[in-house]
Formats: sequence, structure tokens, C-alpha cells
Amino acid sequence: MALPQGISPTAGAVLPEESVVPNSAASRLTGLSPDEIKTIDNKFEKVLATVHENRPGDDLEIIRKAWAFCLEHHEGQKRASGEPYVIHPLEVAQVLAELKMDSTAIAAGLLHDAVEDTDVTSPEIAKRFGDQVAHIVEGVTKLDKIKFANREDHQAENIRKMLLAMVTDVRVVIIKLADRLHNMRTLEHLKPEKQQKIAKETLDIYAPLAHRLGMGKLRGELEDLAFRYTDPYGYERVSHEVDALRGAGEEFLEKIGTQLEAKLKEFKIKGRVEWRIKRLYSIQQKLNDQKIPVDQVYDLLAVRVICTTVQDCYALLGLLHSIWRPVPGRIKDFIAMPRPNMYQSLHTTLIAEGGHQFEVQIRTEEMHRVAEEGIAAHWKYKADDNVSAKDEQRLAWVRQLMEWQREMSDPNEFMSTLKIDLYPEEVYTFTPKGKVVVLPKDASPVDFAYAIHTQVGDTTVGAKVNGRIVPLRTRLRNGDIVEIITQTGHAPSRDWLSFVKSSRARNKIKHWLNEHQRERAVEIGRKLIEREARKYKVALTKFGETDYVRVAGEYGLGTHADLLSAVGFGKYSARQVLNKLEPGATASPEPAAPEAGVGNALGQMSEAVKRVFFGKGSESLQVEGKDDLLVYRARCCNPIRGEEIIGYVTRGKGVAVHARSCPNVQNLLYESDRRIQVEWAPTPTEPGTVKQQTYPVKLSVTCENRTGMLKEFTAIISDDGTNIRSVDTRDVDDGNAVVDFVVETVDLRHLNRLVERLRRVPGVLDVQRAQKI
Repeated sequence: MALPQGISPTAGAVLPEESVVPNSAASRLTGLSPDEIKTIDNKFEKVLATVHENRPGDDLEIIRKAWAFCLEHHEGQKRASGEPYVIHPLEVAQVLAELKMDSTAIAAGLLHDAVEDTDVTSPEIAKRFGDQVAHIVEGVTKLDKIKFANREDHQAENIRKMLLAMVTDVRVVIIKLADRLHNMRTLEHLKPEKQQKIAKETLDIYAPLAHRLGMGKLRGELEDLAFRYTDPYGYERVSHEVDALRGAGEEFLEKIGTQLEAKLKEFKIKGRVEWRIKRLYSIQQKLNDQKIPVDQVYDLLAVRVICTTVQDCYALLGLLHSIWRPVPGRIKDFIAMPRPNMYQSLHTTLIAEGGHQFEVQIRTEEMHRVAEEGIAAHWKYKADDNVSAKDEQRLAWVRQLMEWQREMSDPNEFMSTLKIDLYPEEVYTFTPKGKVVVLPKDASPVDFAYAIHTQVGDTTVGAKVNGRIVPLRTRLRNGDIVEIITQTGHAPSRDWLSFVKSSRARNKIKHWLNEHQRERAVEIGRKLIEREARKYKVALTKFGETDYVRVAGEYGLGTHADLLSAVGFGKYSARQVLNKLEPGATASPEPAAPEAGVGNALGQMSEAVKRVFFGKGSESLQVEGKDDLLVYRARCCNPIRGEEIIGYVTRGKGVAVHARSCPNVQNLLYESDRRIQVEWAPTPTEPGTVKQQTYPVKLSVTCENRTGMLKEFTAIISDDGTNIRSVDTRDVDDGNAVVDFVVETVDLRHLNRLVERLRRVPGVLDVQRAQKI
């Protein structure tokens, strides 16, 4: 696109201090061919052209200055793909320009890696480009230079900082999303392990965040790009099946679109018609949830009609229902009841000739912009920084989330809260007086109670839904009228954590339990230390508060109460603490002679990392801490080597090791004092060491019920060198069969390889790992 006179991107702008843009700004980059320099210059021109087209009144000078600064400080740097590093900030700026962001945001987008990857400081950015740009860059900058205990803490702190900055300037998160989008587009240049990690984080955090901000287009691309790396086989399969249906589907949609356009003209409704085939990741989600083939996904084919007025939207809905038969339960009015991310549209699923189902979405132009661009469609930084009531509403959930996170010291708790709060679907319920209460899908009356008030939630004893008394774990549905029954003095139950869905309810319950469990643990810890002191005739009266705080500090704890609660929870022994208060106080005068055997060998170990054996083959786990703790794999999730694991101190039973993905983990870890770091011990490699540990895993294969299936499965498993412990088959309602295998696997990689081979057998619909055996 040609730029109007006077805004040439290569015009020689006078910059602060020594920076001057030459005729070709990119020509300062060394080691590049003329073609590469020309490509970079063209990309920058395109950014300026897009900004000028979308926001003609914006000053482009700050973008030129930021580009010159970017070129100067990233010179010589390369990306993993081998291309100059400056391509990345340039592509991020292009995404922002297409989102119609203002010049300040685009300048910050060009500079977003400067503080992290070069020697530039935030004050220097502020001096050259103003405090606003510096604040945004600071918000976007990652925390890679700070060393965290583990990856989870690092990720949680990263996200927490981003959200805090977002509360004051939402451009921070929009730049972060644009940054992630370009990284995902170029992910093929990284190592497979890194691809997996970044793609999973994108699906867990960034795509839901884009959804919560209503940025549907960006969210869709992030999900599809991540899907390609998190489940390559699933991606390939869905892509192949959709391609097989694409020709007939597009033909059908064109025919429906033509019919619709004719009806719009006939009934004098102004509007335009678009159509699309559902995105691959969304299709995969439906296949997983509903266990159906691709051609049965009801909204695989979708038509969108964009009208001029809301009245036309409703008129068209009635017209469509008179032409095609609607599917009951598939009519949704998000215009009258917008989603929390401000999405508005009318949805209906219709049945055409031949029984083909297709979805129609009806909305206005303004609603369409909000659905595609979300918060960027209502960009408030136009001429001033005034925040409208609608903008405040869009960011209210972020402010609320940041209020709750102040109560959380545990990064994992913060991450689980964030994931809950970015929920993709909602239900609309009502109080008896008609007030709307929006809750996550499958929420319970307890979620409803906490949405009303914390005290109502804490004292809930029962609930009525639509006038009938129901159990507290009942799943609420759209339109339910909920009445909460309370009783003074009643307290939250730990069981509630197994069914509540909203982050507010979960955090309030955890907070209450934490406070009361901690009080009890402190009391137990005090009694244990007193009992141990009597046993060894140590007078506790001679130790003051400073002595206890000193010992607490040695364990990385802050206060006397923290130390007592850690003892009460069983994380440290009373004898250990007593020995630290008075070294040698607990020394036994006649130590027992050690006997041979694994158990006694463990008893003699005093180093920080312990190896505790379990199961057949005595494979070991490593536990951080100074106690000889019994360690066992939790039966609820049966973790295997290679999975991320987490330890939980159980009273009297030692350390239960769960897979991090275990659904029980979030419910167990509300008491962060009881969490303990565990890891898989290195695999024995020397000759004569213990035979490699195997783990029993149950696989459920859903397949067509045909002759020879079981023979093919057993051949694949045995060819892989895998032992089969048991096999069980059963028929299911739709004429298919389910085959359950319990196999012995070495690690997660071995299991994934086996699952992929089973999935490739013709007639296999799904292969799932069962958590319990």
C-alpha cells in the first residue's frame, strides 16, 4: 500500500542523541544481503502503512524512533531460525498494527525484548520514549534473569507480573499475546522438548487469556498452532478427516450462503453472509468430549450473517427457523445475555435437506468486531486515556483475580486459580429476586453461594434449585433459580473442593481451611516438641522467640508459628528441631548397631536428598528434605517415570507422589506447607545395577467391533517388548468395543510411543490412559 505524502517510513527523522535513520534503516545491520535488507525495510513499511490505514491520526514518529533503536541494539543477534533477530519485534508490531493498536503500543512492541535481551535499561527507555512506553515494556519483559526454585514458580511469577501490569495498562497483555503468536508461528526451529513446553503453556495460559479478552481470531490461531505440537498424531488425524470433508462441506456452505443472501434481499434485511469450517483444535475438543466422529460435530459447518441492527438480528432468526428446522437446545441468545468477555451473537443450529446440520451465528458489525478482536476492538487509547464503564467491566475480572492472588503464597495455587478463571464456558443462573449470577460450566450451588457473598458460602448447609431441595454437588444449568440455605456457625467442608468450579469459591474454601488447619498444626507441633523435650530432658523455657526464628530461618521459614506448623504437618521431626535449638541434645548414648538391608541403609543416610525404594524392582525417587520419609506413588494417578510429579506430606503415611496433572492435586495442595519437592532419581546405568523399573499402566482402546482387532493390538504391544499383565474387552452402546490393557511401561516416552502405534491401527477411535488400575 502506498503511503500518503509526508509519512514515508524511510524519511530521515531526527532522533534523540546519536540515532539517525538512514535512507534504509535496515542497512545498518551487518552481514545481510541487499535482498534481506530490502525484505526487512518492506516489512517495516507495511507496519507503518497498516497503522496509517487503521489510525490515520496517529503520530508515526515514535514508531520510527523505536525501530531505529531496535535495529541499533539487536544488531548481530540471530533467532533459532538463523534470520536476524529484528524480524521478531517487527512481526509483533505487524500483529499489533492489524489489531488497530495505537503508536505507543506498537513502539513498545518493537522494544519489548530490548530490556531482556540487550544491555538497555528501563530508565533509558523512559528517557527516550516516555514513561508510558517504558511501563508497557517493563510489564512485557520476562523474568528470565531472576532464578526461581523451579519452572512452575518461574512461570507463575511471570504470569502474575504480566497480569499486575495489565490491570494498569491492558496493552501489556496484548503485546504479550502478539509476541507469543509470532513465537508459535516460528516454533518449528526449536528443539522438540522446547516446542512441547511452549505449546503446552500456550494452550494452558495464552489461548484462554485471549479468549477471556474476547480476541477470538488470535485465540483460534494460537490453539491450532499449539495443537500441532502438543498432539502431532491428533492434529494429523483431524486435519486429514477435515480435508476429506472439506470439498463437500464448502459446496454445501456456498449453497446455503446463496440461499441466505436471496432471503435477505427478499425480506429487505441488510446484511452480509460469511461461512467457515470449524478450527482443528475446536474439533478435537468436541471429539474428546463427545466421543463422536468428525462428521457428527454439529457446528463443523458454520454460517455467519452480519446485520446492521439488533432488530434485524432477531428478525433473521425467526426467518431462518421458518425455512429450516432448528435443533432443540441449540438456540442461544448471547445478545441479551453477553458472555463475560463481552461476546454477543445469536446462535442456532439448523437441519438442511438431507439431514445436514449447520450452525448460524447472527450479529451486528460492532458485535462482529468484538468477537474477532475483543478488547482491542474497544481500544480506549484513542485521543486520551479516559476509561469507559465498558472498558472497566472488561477488566473487572483481572482486578478481582489480583485481589484473590494476594492471599496466595503458593505459585501453583495461583496458576490453578488462573486456569479456572479463564474458563471457556459459562452458565447463567438467577437469585429468587431475578438477579443474574454468571458461573463456570458445571458450577454447583456452593459456587453460587460464594458468588453472592463469602459469609453466605461459608455458612451454606443446603440449596434449592427451581424450588426443589438438591445436593450441594448438583450441577447448575442455564436458567436455574437458586436459593441458598444457611446456618450460623456452619463451616466450609474440604469435600467441597472436589466439585466447586469457580476460582472465587475454591480460594475462599482453601483460605478458610488453611487458617483452621494451620492453627491445629501449630498446636500439634508445639505438643510434639514439648513431648520430645521431656523425653530428652531439655528445658524449653531457656529458648526465646529469637531461637525459634533462627531455626525457622534454617528451614527457609519465616516465623516461630511457621516452624511449629511444619512440625505439626510432619514435614520436619520434633527431634530435628530440638537438635537445632540445642545441638547434641538428642544424641543417643548407645546407638544401635546397623544391620544389613535397604531399610537400615536408608536410616543411616543424612544427606539432603534421600532415595526411598518402592514397588517391584526397587526403583527410587529423590526427596528433598532432611527426614527419612516413606515415599509411595499415589494410587489415584499412578505416576510413571518422565511425568512431572509433586509430593504431598500425609500424616502418618509419609510422602504421596502424584502426577502434576492428577485431578486430586489441586484439592490436596491448598495446604502449601505440606508440599515437598520430589523428582525421579537418575536411571541406573552401571553394569550389575538393579533392573530397569517398569510401571503398570491401564490403556483403554475404543475401536470398531471387528474380527482380528485384539490380535493386532497384542502384536503391536509385544513387538514393542512390552509385557501385558491383563486384557479385558467389553461392548459399548454404539456397536463399538472397548479393550482395556494393563501393560508394563518403562517411562512416559515409552508409553506415548505405544499409544501412538495403537492409534494408527485402522478402526481405532480413541486410546486413553486410565489413571487408576
